[in-house]
Amino acid sequence: MGLFDFIKSAGKKLGIGDDDAPDAEAVQKELASHGLGTDAVQVEVVEDKVVLKGTVKDQSIFEKAVVAVGNTLGISKVEAGELTIAEAPDAAPVAAKDPVLYTVKKGDNLWKIAEAQYGKGKGAKNTVIFEANRPMLSHPDKIYPGQVLRIPELEG
Repeated sequence: MGLFDFIKSAGKKLGIGDDDAPDAEAVQKELASHGLGTDAVQVEVVEDKVVLKGTVKDQSIFEKAVVAVGNTLGISKVEAGELTIAEAPDAAPVAAKDPVLYTVKKGDNLWKIAEAQYGKGKGAKNTVIFEANRPMLSHPDKIYPGQVLRIPELEG
């Protein structure tokens, strides 16, 4: 656990230039721009890999942080083995669980993805996927091939 693959040639472009990996400062700024509560997360960029270290509040923020930096043009991997979760203020940090991630393919929409991930007839659960990827997604129709989305478990 802790190393996640992304498509290097797909994602949000930070700064100027071609699809070279952005610098750590640009990635840190992008992560902070989502307002996830990742102030205690340090970002390093090693070639085309982002390394995340520190502590986040919960599993959801862990997954969103990975997706937020991974969906950056020029990044092919996110290593989060040293990113831990502090579930309670006085509890020791714990390791995160492996998230379920899905790479968008040409022709996909959130309805199709929900049916593929949750089962036939569950396309209406697309809103769960959309909400799980906010604020990185601004609109349910604005997904693109190569983008990686987190797929949360259905409750109940």
